[in-house]
Amino acid sequence: MKSWLYILILAVGIESCTSQSQPAVTEKNEVCVSDSLSKLIQIDSAYTGNINDELKLSGEISFDDNKVVRVFPFSSGQVIQVNVSLGDKVVKGQTLAVIKSADVAGNYADLSTAGTDVTIAKKQMDNAESLYKSGIASEKEYIEAKENYNKAVVAANKVKEQIAINGGGNTSANGIYVIKAPMSGYVVEKKMTQGSFIRNDNNDNLFTIGDIKDVWVWANVYESDIAKVREGYTAKVTTLAYPDSIFTGVVDKVNQILDPVTKVMKIRIRLPNPHMQLKPEMFANIFIENKEGIRCTIIPTTAIISDNGKNFVIIYHDRCHLELKEITVTKTSNDKAYIKSGLQPSDKVISQNQILLYRALKEG
Repeated sequence: MKSWLYILILAVGIESCTSQSQPAVTEKNEVCVSDSLSKLIQIDSAYTGNINDELKLSGEISFDDNKVVRVFPFSSGQVIQVNVSLGDKVVKGQTLAVIKSADVAGNYADLSTAGTDVTIAKKQMDNAESLYKSGIASEKEYIEAKENYNKAVVAANKVKEQIAINGGGNTSANGIYVIKAPMSGYVVEKKMTQGSFIRNDNNDNLFTIGDIKDVWVWANVYESDIAKVREGYTAKVTTLAYPDSIFTGVVDKVNQILDPVTKVMKIRIRLPNPHMQLKPEMFANIFIENKEGIRCTIIPTTAIISDNGKNFVIIYHDRCHLELKEITVTKTSNDKAYIKSGLQPSDKVISQNQILLYRALKEG
């Protein structure tokens, strides 16, 4: 007998607990939000805003071409010393390598000869001028001596210019040619080793120095998405190396030509890289925030109730004035739903645990 009594008491308790989270229904079949249910629901206001779309693209991290310098050899010779390795950080003026060059030694020998010729021509010109003023030499002899001096000076200057072009202050008379970093950055390319020879006809660079404080991201845009990308749009970039980090940049260039093979258009994103995390050649995922400029009513996606192919929301006027309203959804993006019709800005919608109210309103 006692066991039956316990079962009856338990059943009554469950019924009591269940009814506390249910909506209250009045005699007029009005659905009201009970005190217990009011603690479980969430009310959000609809508002007007632009339709924001996010376009996902793939791409690759690259150097800012304005901050990359390729170091080419100016003279042939043998590499006798290499001071840096691939990936090393260097500062402007730091020695990268040392070359022993016969061309450099020959240039300095020519400069010495040219200097001697200038000295001799200067003495001859001074003597001719003195004799001319004394009436011993003719004016023609003086003019010829002066022209010879000028020619010697031009020849010496030509050798000096050649030395300046071929390394300038980084060379010495014993044929040593020092290659120095033209800017601060990282050694991202190295094409020489100690003991190797550099030929006169070598047109390849020896080093590439890059500054990666700012990088470019080249992204591929398919033809169907071209209209969704504009210069100035915000871009968020993620990489495999740092999947939890989001790097924010701006689209600063949109190419006007499609690749004839891949049929994609390239866009360029300028990205700050203050912590040097992003490296050239890294694969990147790019998310473009496409602001179309079309305004409509926006609510949380959680407020929408889908039933038999239709979408509904519950508009909250007050605790006992709830309205079930069918809506037309233009699109959804992340946690936002863009409503074409059925709602007005500032309408209050229930966006959490509204399914219990929906059933009561539908049945009523």
